[in-house]
Amino acid sequence: MAGRIRDEDITLVRERSPIDEVIGEYLQLRNAGGGSLKGLCPFHDEKTPSFNVTPSRGLWYCFSCADGGDVLKFVEKIDNLSFPEAVERLAARAGIELRYEQGGRVPGQEQSQRRRLLAAHQAAADFYSERLSGADAFTAREFLSGRGFELTDAERFSVGYAPAEWDALTRHLRGRGFTDAELLLAGLVAQGRRGPIDRFRGRLMWPIRDLGGDVIGFGARKLLADDDGPKYLNTSETPLFKKSSVLYAADLARREISQRRQAVIVEGYTDVMACHLAGVPTAVATCGTSFGEGHVKVLRRLLMDADQFRGEIIFTFDGDAAGQRAVLRAFELEERFVTQTFVAVQRDGLDPCDLRGKEGDAAVRDLVARRVPVYEFAIRSELAQYNLETNEGRLAALDAAAKIIARIKDRGLRDRYAVSLDRWLGMLNEEFVLGRVRALVEPPPGARAGRRAGAAAGAGAGPAGRGVRAGGPGAAGSPPVAVRGGAISGGAVSWELRQPVTRQDQLRYDGEDPLVRVGREALKLAVQRPALCGPEFDAIDATAFTAAMHGRVRELIGSCGGTSGADGVRQWVERLREAAPDDALRGFVTELAVESLRVPRADGEPDARYADAVLARVEELAVSREVAAVKSRLQRLSPVESPSEYNRLFGDLIALEQRRKALIERASDATP
Repeated sequence: MAGRIRDEDITLVRERSPIDEVIGEYLQLRNAGGGSLKGLCPFHDEKTPSFNVTPSRGLWYCFSCADGGDVLKFVEKIDNLSFPEAVERLAARAGIELRYEQGGRVPGQEQSQRRRLLAAHQAAADFYSERLSGADAFTAREFLSGRGFELTDAERFSVGYAPAEWDALTRHLRGRGFTDAELLLAGLVAQGRRGPIDRFRGRLMWPIRDLGGDVIGFGARKLLADDDGPKYLNTSETPLFKKSSVLYAADLARREISQRRQAVIVEGYTDVMACHLAGVPTAVATCGTSFGEGHVKVLRRLLMDADQFRGEIIFTFDGDAAGQRAVLRAFELEERFVTQTFVAVQRDGLDPCDLRGKEGDAAVRDLVARRVPVYEFAIRSELAQYNLETNEGRLAALDAAAKIIARIKDRGLRDRYAVSLDRWLGMLNEEFVLGRVRALVEPPPGARAGRRAGAAAGAGAGPAGRGVRAGGPGAAGSPPVAVRGGAISGGAVSWELRQPVTRQDQLRYDGEDPLVRVGREALKLAVQRPALCGPEFDAIDATAFTAAMHGRVRELIGSCGGTSGADGVRQWVERLREAAPDDALRGFVTELAVESLRVPRADGEPDARYADAVLARVEELAVSREVAAVKSRLQRLSPVESPSEYNRLFGDLIALEQRRKALIERASDATP
């Protein structure tokens, strides 16, 4: 194993990374009262803000996504990082030098190595950028000028020049303290017969950055006639650079992609530059590889790809045969997107860079605006391979295109494309074409019956938590709740902290139910304001809570020493989250920590009287359930046949009624 970041350093990173400042770099936050902030969730499309941030507790929670966590969880999710990478990124932001514990190899080898490789890449990018203005870079500047780019444009994209020398970069980086082993591992140099030599020589250089803006590789364009290498040469696979999941300029385009819900995929680095300069700032490009599943994952996160037909993926590959093949390969991955996919191909085959140079910025914008759905492009490309002047050709084209249409998930959209196919073929027989398409989609009668049975068995368990109230356990985006509630017996409810709750328990949870709401308010007080709860809350048994998840949270609080043993609020919440045995309970604690209290005061701040009223109400409801249970048992007993048991229960009932009356008075007296 590689070295592990020390726990005390992780804690320091959390403390030095104010959650409102970090999240505020990604989205607009507004005051929501009660010490909370609100904004539009960056992880899904919404019109009404449901994303809450509570700086005092260092937590965020989206009541629509039913997801939340601390500042590290946010950076992990928003930047698609692992936990150690999120810690390192925030540590660099806060100027903290991390320490690593001994693992199976050199302490902290993997993490410290990453920092060294990133530093080497940044130093290389600076070196290349400085050399672009040198006398030996005339050919590079001429190349840019010939494609309509000025030096200021090159500076905007940090374009540089690699000198046509064997070891210019190697010598420069050695002088900066980097070892040959580090440069080889980074892919910046190659092993020559007499030692390391520069990997890139006599080429125009584009630095490739990750989503956080760190340089992780380079794309290099051949300039010299005697260069026998490929036209474009990219950094090879390294610990930093994985070309199958890297998109050039994603760091520049990410915010525009998120705001516009649009991503434009082009083929080359100059095409990206042309698009951005022409007013299409959502353009990105693959780096020396075909568009694949890794790129899909990156784009889905940038687009917040969760709602069908809310965003756009637009492919603007070259209009030549190779470009069209690239589009058809991308079509194979279309079903992995939820959003719509389009194709924009210039009629004369010009790529965006050449189009801008020939016809100007407006032509590039028009190219994107003329996009057509990828299904239509794929179908028309298939039809172009057949002779549609003959019946035989039309039938063959129909069967080939029907296979494409059959892959469309939405039945209504399939039928509409079938109708369009009839028009494109000129058959004028919609029912015939629809029947041909449906024959490829509909399963045999026996399989259909089996599928219906399977769907019935899984009803209610589909995506987005259908049938589950948002904001409660089992809501959209939350993992299955893992707690079990026991049946009421003799007025008590038994909870087992580590046993799974049933699907029925999830569906029964109603955060707006008055009884459930009281328990939820008490738990929010215990999580957010433990000092107001103290011994009174700790004296309440978990059986007082009717909702399964509530009883489980009460057990969790007890296992952490109760509210009487809570220290600072932030530390208390973190202790509860760390002690939670699964993600479901941890997420629910986060929700309780962020959700506003229902305090009937203008400032929304609870006091001791309010806390006492809520806790008394929880106890009163529990006692009322016991009263009902005892009355039920008395109804089934005969005072003649079982006088001792009857008298004992009757005495219990009197005591319970007195207890309930006292609690009602206490709650009433304590209410402001």
